Amino acid sequence: MNRGYIFIFLATIFFSSMEVALKTVAGDFNPMQLTCTRFLVGGILLIPFALRGLRQHNATVTPAAWKGFAWLGFVGLVVSMMLYQVSILYAPASVVSVLFSCNPVLVLGFACLILHADIRPQHIAALVMEVAAAVIIIDPLHISVDPTGIVLVLLSAATFALYAVLGKKQCAQYSGVAVTCFSCLAASAEMIVLMLISHIGPVASLLESAGMGMFANMPFFTGYTADNILNVLYICVFVTAGGYACYFMGMEATSAMQGSLVFFFKPVLAPILAMIVLGESIPLNMWFGIALMLVASVVSMIPTWEALIAAGPFVFSHLLHKRPQGR
Repeated sequence: MNRGYIFIFLATIFFSSMEVALKTVAGDFNPMQLTCTRFLVGGILLIPFALRGLRQHNATVTPAAWKGFAWLGFVGLVVSMMLYQVSILYAPASVVSVLFSCNPVLVLGFACLILHADIRPQHIAALVMEVAAAVIIIDPLHISVDPTGIVLVLLSAATFALYAVLGKKQCAQYSGVAVTCFSCLAASAEMIVLMLISHIGPVASLLESAGMGMFANMPFFTGYTADNILNVLYICVFVTAGGYACYFMGMEATSAMQGSLVFFFKPVLAPILAMIVLGESIPLNMWFGIALMLVASVVSMIPTWEALIAAGPFVFSHLLHKRPQGR
């Protein structure tokens, strides 16, 4: 069996458990504190994989490259993941997970606007279905979820999609895992600076008066206990470092098409985990929305499948069963 599928399976498990794991410790830590911790530890653990990626691409990291990583980290990790972490305080983990899973279709939209990528009718249909699925899940006529959580997670998905599109050129030059690692480390440094600034008296007072007290005097080391330390380690080591590493190694050992299976199964597996671990109920409208999101994901992949088939049986078979080189 191609070990790439094992990596994809593990990435699916890790990414699908992210919202549940974050929910279990969300009340113990400041949102930026936890976000900084997970990406700092995750980035450090990804360094060996990043160095391997650089060697494979014959690339070196210059000061100019670090500026690019810093910008990517700010957009996709500081802003996006902060919105994501705060959204979990207002909405069930199952809702956050499913709504964030519309990210791949949002990537298509930004790719069209920024990279002038070819957008097919199937992509438009998928986008419409994703929006319809989100409406079904939110159920505006009988809404029981805090709208704040919904808005925050959708903004998080949009900014993370922007991060993915902006990082496309860097991934081609440095490898995807290297870009992820260095943007994680850059974002962690940026968050540490923001946390230090939050302790300046006038800044803290301004944030508190603006109703943003959770971002004033942000702690660095409080909240860690014997009861939650294993959950924190799971978030840092497995969800963040392990999830990204398995995802990229899975694509390297198979193909990007097989790697996308992670996003096909995450909207289904994540709510089930939230139901089992957190006891969250999954209403019928959410199941309908999940099903529609899966259909949208499949529809968005149709142009890719058509291109592979048009390339001929040999190429299609090669991409399906591709093995990593030089191992």
